[in-house]
Parts: sequence; structure tokens; C-alpha cells
Amino acid sequence: MTLIDPPPVPIVATDAEDQPERTPALEALYRGFESELLIPLWTQIGDLMPLSPRSRAVPHLWRWNRLLPLAEQAGELVPVGRGGERRAIALANPGLGGRPFATPTLWAAIQYLNPGEDAPVHRHTQNAFRFVVEGEGVWTVVDGDPVAMRRGDFLPQAGWHWHGHHNVTDRPMAWIDGLDIPFQYFADSTFFEYGPDQVETREAPDRSRSERLWGHPGLRPLTHLQPTPATPLLAYRWEHTDRALSEQLALEAEGYRATVEPGHAAVRYVNPTTGGDVMPTLRTDFHRLAPGTATAATREVGSSVYQVFEGTGEITVAEHTWRVERGDLFVVPSWQPLTLATEDGLDLFRFSDTPIFERLHQHRVQTEGERP
Repeated sequence: MTLIDPPPVPIVATDAEDQPERTPALEALYRGFESELLIPLWTQIGDLMPLSPRSRAVPHLWRWNRLLPLAEQAGELVPVGRGGERRAIALANPGLGGRPFATPTLWAAIQYLNPGEDAPVHRHTQNAFRFVVEGEGVWTVVDGDPVAMRRGDFLPQAGWHWHGHHNVTDRPMAWIDGLDIPFQYFADSTFFEYGPDQVETREAPDRSRSERLWGHPGLRPLTHLQPTPATPLLAYRWEHTDRALSEQLALEAEGYRATVEPGHAAVRYVNPTTGGDVMPTLRTDFHRLAPGTATAATREVGSSVYQVFEGTGEITVAEHTWRVERGDLFVVPSWQPLTLATEDGLDLFRFSDTPIFERLHQHRVQTEGERP
């Protein structure tokens, strides 16, 4: 008996109201389409062109108090050298078929480095960042510039720059990585190159060269007046973020318009050479909700990943509602409504793919009670 391979693009006639009548002639036509690798739009349009975005990703929450012990186990069992390259553990959205992707465009992972370890040097076209929810003692070395990593710091890493990490302390450290890996993977645009097994320097200065040059609010060096596609500042320190959010809420209390909605302060990390997003494909924000605050339900084209930095609250994404606390991570898929609420106060770090859709003129936002 000879087995016949199924066609690579099978087409199935159905009795749906909007489909042609099923006849032998229609079946023959569909077999002809299959043989020439053709697919009629009338069998696909509902999936390809829905009335509004229908993301394959689903809302999901990862608990930090479950993730961190697993990262610690990985630190005991998994080497950090070549092959593994990074001891990074990716969040896999349950709607994406087992891919290590948080959303169709965004990657999020926990990275864990033991005392005295070096994460090998490499570079890639993917844009990346690190955000530290707890701990200190690791330096990321970017093109030879050592940058300290501490709680609350946001550390961007634009594509195609050499980088590695080293831990100079006697304690392990964990943080989250965010990248645009899924976007570049599906776009077939990625490049990757290995560097040395160890970082170029194990120096551990308090301030990196990038901070000494660029880390002065409102001031720009005259030697670097041309815009750059990604931020040249390699560390956005927590003390500056914290102060900016506190001042917004203080100004609101004094009667000035300083918050995005009552009790909701927010800042965006920006490229100091343009005032735009820190990287071409990634937007990063920090949000602070004062005690007793609830936000309006908002949905937007594009997806987001949030990490709770401090506090507790109730998060609702579409029909899912969770109580969250420090370190927890959750995903908001495209065009799913999000509401944040807290009784005691809540700090949240967020990253999204919004710059992609803004450049394509496909971004839109809808707040409860407004038309999109």
C-alpha cells in the first residue's frame, strides 16, 4: 500500500453560510489549488482579517516567588559558559505553541549569575535590556564599558554591541532580560556573533563611562550632537526614576497637572539624543499608583510585559484578574483591556513593542468610554 503525503496547503470545503456550495466541481477546484500551492482568500479571510486584533498570545501571570527558586536551581545545575551562552530562562506564553516567547514580538527571561561568574561576550542584532528587581553586584560590560546593575536600574542594550556580565560579589544575582527576539525571528532579520569567553574588564566602577558622558539631565555633550537610533546611556538609575515619580504625585497633590490620571504617575525612558524611545523596537516605562488608585480600562495595538517592582495590587487583563506582589510578571496581549488597582500603592516596570506599530502607523489606543 502506497502512502500519499498530505498536500502542504490543504484546503477544506465547508458548509458555512459565507462559503460556496460544496460540489464535486468545487472539490476538484480546491485540489487544483493545492497542487499549485494556492489558497483562496474566501476560506481564510475570517482568520487573516478579523474585525479587531485577535492575538495568539493570552494573558498570563508568572509568580516571582516560584520563578526565583527555579533560577537558583539552574544556577546549581547549568553552566553559564559557551553552549548555554546565558543562564536565561524565558517566559513561554501558553498561547504560542511552546515557543519561548512572552508575546508574538517580545521576549522576557530571568537571568541568573553565580558569584565570580562571567557570562561570555557576544553581540546580536536583537535590541535588549536588563531590569533589576532585587540585588546588586553584577556589572554588564558593553563595548568595554562596565556598568553597575542595582535594584531598580534599567539598563538598555541596543543591538550589535559586544556585551557580557561578571559578578564580583560572593552572592548570586537575578534580573529580567527583555528583547525583541520574536519580532526579529519572524522577520528573518537576526544576526549573532560570539566574542571572548570572559568580559574585557572586571573593573567595577560606581559610574560607567556612558553615565559620565550622558547621565546629566537636560545636558548634552557638544561632541555628540547627532541623533543615534538607540540610547547611548547604558544605565537609568533608580534614584532618578523614583524621584521623578514622587514629584509627579506631589505636584498633583498641590493642584498641578502632572499625572496621566488621578493617582497614576508614569515616566518613559528615552534616548537623550532624540527624546524618543530608547530603542527602535522597544518602549520602556515605569508606573506608580498611589494608595487607593484604580486606572481606567485601556487597550492598545501591540503587546506589553509588566513586572511588579514594589507593592501589591489587583490586575485585570480581559477576563483574567490576579492579585500581584513584588517581582510578579504578567503579559498584556494586543487589544486586550488592562486595569490596574491598588489599596496600598504599586510600582510597575513595563516594556512594549509600541514603536514598531507607531512607525507602521498601525498603533491605536482606546480608553474606557472613548472610541478607538
